[in-house]
Amino acid sequence: MHNVDLLTHFTDDRTVYVREVMVSDLPEEMQEEADGAETLFAVHATDGERLALVKERGLAFVLARQNNYSPVTVH
Repeated sequence: MHNVDLLTHFTDDRTVYVREVMVSDLPEEMQEEADGAETLFAVHATDGERLALVKERGLAFVLARQNNYSPVTVH
């Protein structure tokens, strides 16, 4: 018989973190694509991987929810 952690087996963590990012902190090639914006909003997976960058906070939440994620604000 296999010993399986059922909680881990049945839980798919769909949480993402939304945080404000200064465009000046991004790589130069990304700064050029920011169209003059000073800040953007990043959507990150729980492991820290950046999944998206968008211009508006509300859009970050909509994008996350449209992809079946539960967005949480990070300060």
